[in-house]
Amino acid sequence: MPDEKMTRRVLIVDDEADIRELLALTLQRMGLGVDAAASTFEAEQYLHKSHYDLCLTDMRLADGDGLGLLDYVTRHYPGMPVAVITAYGSAENAVAALKAGAFDYLAKPVSLNQLRALVNSALKLPRAGQAKKTEETRMGAGQPVLLGNSALMQQTRQMIAKLARSQAPVHITGESGSGKEMAARLIHLDGPRGDGPFVAVNCGAIPENLMESEFFGYKKGAFTGAAQDKEGFFQAANGGTLFLDEVADLPLPMQVKLLRVIQEKMVRKVGATQEEPVDVRIISATHQDLDQCVESGKFRQDLFYRLNVIVLKMPALREIAEDIPLLAGEMLKKLASPQADLPRLSPAALKELQEYPFPGNVRELENILERALALTTGDEIRKEDLQLAAKPQKEGDRLKCLPLQEYLEAVEKEAITAALEKTRYNKTAAAKLLGITFRALRYRLERLGMD
Repeated sequence: MPDEKMTRRVLIVDDEADIRELLALTLQRMGLGVDAAASTFEAEQYLHKSHYDLCLTDMRLADGDGLGLLDYVTRHYPGMPVAVITAYGSAENAVAALKAGAFDYLAKPVSLNQLRALVNSALKLPRAGQAKKTEETRMGAGQPVLLGNSALMQQTRQMIAKLARSQAPVHITGESGSGKEMAARLIHLDGPRGDGPFVAVNCGAIPENLMESEFFGYKKGAFTGAAQDKEGFFQAANGGTLFLDEVADLPLPMQVKLLRVIQEKMVRKVGATQEEPVDVRIISATHQDLDQCVESGKFRQDLFYRLNVIVLKMPALREIAEDIPLLAGEMLKKLASPQADLPRLSPAALKELQEYPFPGNVRELENILERALALTTGDEIRKEDLQLAAKPQKEGDRLKCLPLQEYLEAVEKEAITAALEKTRYNKTAAAKLLGITFRALRYRLERLGMD
């Protein structure tokens, strides 16, 4: 039986003949079918005639650019991954392409090892029409599941599915306990790296003097106590995903080193004289406002620019209160003893949960239910068994209980929502009503996860 790769085809688009030849030869040696175009016009002719599993295009072309071709493919051949080749050191072009929906990028001079890794990842993407994993099949396989039927949770799942088809860096925002790590795992599992390692790192839990050796590894004898070579987080995540939780807690010297690894895709162990390539997708998360961290000088702007390519905001549990009955039911199934009958939540208890603000989000809900299971003596969990903290009676009082940044965001959301409703969701009119520019409104909608 022939290798499946023999049926896979790649379209190369570059106006330099020697680069086209090098790329084509490398991919043909991987057993792939290759067509090579010298212009966007020629590329469109090829796309019209044949099916391709990947389009690899230079950013600068004689009759256009890579972003224009990316837009053309996205509109006419949705689902086909497009990777771009950028000039050396052109971070702006790489980030612009990823924001526009490119699968990944390569920097000139092209590393053939990085090229092969990129192509192999792209070919692992499910083809159009292939069955997607359902929540039921996920649960059956013991994989994480993002439950909820609310419009906000459905949008979140759709965004995760879209992000899984890219290799772009993703920054996940959201309050503590809102499921940021679960979202990162789902992006990893649903993407072409799903069979590779997923390494989660809490950046705030590593002593500063150990950071470099923990992230990049070290050579035997590099320092006192280095009795043997040790791999770091980047080597452990090679071929998979590195999840940097609470990335805002990284000290500035480590931020410089991290930025270089992201740009060069190379790491050097402590005590080593040579760098080694790593093939890692970076997903970061924090409950802090990275924009504010940049403004205060706590976080480097250039690193923020590279990590914040695409933002995913996880909703707070109070924003999806209609999903609480479903979430609570599944949590009780997981927490209850297999030998005992599964207790149900009384109507009063369920109402109490849906009205509670949940400062600790999903994690707090699970803790509350675990405690309630221990306290209940019958087949029903009562309101008293929940032992919820007294909740503020007014929305204004609830907001004042939030940390300052969350309070400001909540007030901003309320003002924007009111303006949109008043103008029947005409963004131009809403911006005028708020006294800001349309561009400023669009930025705030994206930052607050309201777009």
